[in-house]
Amino acid sequence: MNVIECRGLSKSYRRKQALSNLTFTIKEHTITGVIGRNGAGKTTLLKTIAGFYRPSSGEIKVFEERPFNSIKVSQNMIYIDDQINLPGSLSLLEILHMVGRFYPNWDQELAARMLDYFSLNPQQRHHLLSKGQRSTFNAVIGLAARCPLTIFDEPTTGMDVAIRKDFYRALLKEYLAHPRTILLSSHLLNEIEDLLEDVLLIDQGKLKLHLPIDELKEYAVAIVGTKDLVGWMTAKREVLLEQQTGVNMYTAVVRRDESILEEARQHGLQVHPVSPEDVCVYLTKQTKGRIDDVFNRTEL
Repeated sequence: MNVIECRGLSKSYRRKQALSNLTFTIKEHTITGVIGRNGAGKTTLLKTIAGFYRPSSGEIKVFEERPFNSIKVSQNMIYIDDQINLPGSLSLLEILHMVGRFYPNWDQELAARMLDYFSLNPQQRHHLLSKGQRSTFNAVIGLAARCPLTIFDEPTTGMDVAIRKDFYRALLKEYLAHPRTILLSSHLLNEIEDLLEDVLLIDQGKLKLHLPIDELKEYAVAIVGTKDLVGWMTAKREVLLEQQTGVNMYTAVVRRDESILEEARQHGLQVHPVSPEDVCVYLTKQTKGRIDDVFNRTEL
């Protein structure tokens, strides 16, 4: 069963094309990473899926309904980010009891245990928390709600490394115990890749790729050798990155295939794997040239 179906989805506002002709599906009971640089359109996409934004064109269905103003979608979805507006007059514990009334699968005991584990004072007020503490409390709500569709939009903003690791561990344990469809946006793919089943890469509002994480791990390789030999080897292939990496050494990142691996080894070239995060960086490169060019002065 597909929980989310997008066909030609586009969203524009204030003369800006935030999403452009996106077509993809998200299956039930999967964890999908929505990956992209800042400003790529991740939040616009997630808020459109959540029903907060009406699409400008194309079609989107969530639980087989158009999500905008859909009661069914609202009842079965929770959207977590660092901008949640919660009442300042209530304590954290009172907020948990209030939120729990909206979600039929809510686990108050789990929420209370996580509050204690993360050293969050249940009598504290939400607006008095630090940025990292607010993100942690918001994440607790997202996990304890156990919604069929759970959307985490950059949920770890402000968290330190140890808390982020604990959150990811808690998310995985909750998912295994109570499967649901989870969308997790981030620009730090290396932190979450072990959680993911699929990756949805967004670049300037367009869908760059949608792959299982295992395929993304095999997407590209780095070929290292002399410039002439590396250039000859990659001349007719899709090159994601090329740069000088030593006095006489040159590196090119190319789409992986068995023929290039064999040829590279035959000619004495080094072959190295490329991480999923680096692949996403290379595929969404928006700057001109390389950072090295900034330091190369042209004498007039």
